[in-house]
Amino acid sequence: MDSVTFERRAAPHPRPGSGGPSLASTADNGLKIVIVGGFGVGKTTMVRSVSEIRPLNTEETMTQAGEGIDELGDHDGLRTKTSTTVAFDFGRISLDERSVLYLFGAPGQERFWFLWERLFSGTLGAVVLVDTRRLSDSWYAIDRLEQHGTPFIVACNDFGGPVHTEQQIREALDLSPEVPLMECDARDRSSSKYVLITLVEYLHTLSSESTQ
Repeated sequence: MDSVTFERRAAPHPRPGSGGPSLASTADNGLKIVIVGGFGVGKTTMVRSVSEIRPLNTEETMTQAGEGIDELGDHDGLRTKTSTTVAFDFGRISLDERSVLYLFGAPGQERFWFLWERLFSGTLGAVVLVDTRRLSDSWYAIDRLEQHGTPFIVACNDFGGPVHTEQQIREALDLSPEVPLMECDARDRSSSKYVLITLVEYLHTLSSESTQ
């Protein structure tokens, strides 16, 4: 691959109430997943787009009190940002009749990083959501996951930024070759669901390798 344009294999999935799958009362395999990344990379958007339930979020309106604390930088998407997550986002999605993912979106601002340790507790894996215009904003999330020993994949959210090759992104983020790297649109349900499926498949691969 010579660019970050990866095949999206996921077909559209209907939302609950439209004839699609719903969480069965027999579901007994709950998997906790955390979505992390820098400020304004689309974590809340991803949870909202894919959750089968009305997501719980703790967004608050950004005020002058946050000036000088929440760094907005020179990017259009951040300059127009009017709200921010102050604790976490929560959503849920069924994989099948017996397995369900519980999704936790971590706050991106540095002043809320102290919450990450509790969110990581009991987590099987994580999605690092990346804005390719601000790759350095993802370093902290990757470092914390590696220190915690939490497996993760990296998903580049489509903000229409500059095109980087897969190798350029891997080098910028110092990713190991085995860590899955993909493109996504956090606003799109099927795209976000494919990200989660990729993570679950990666976790299954790691588990199979550890038992051999």
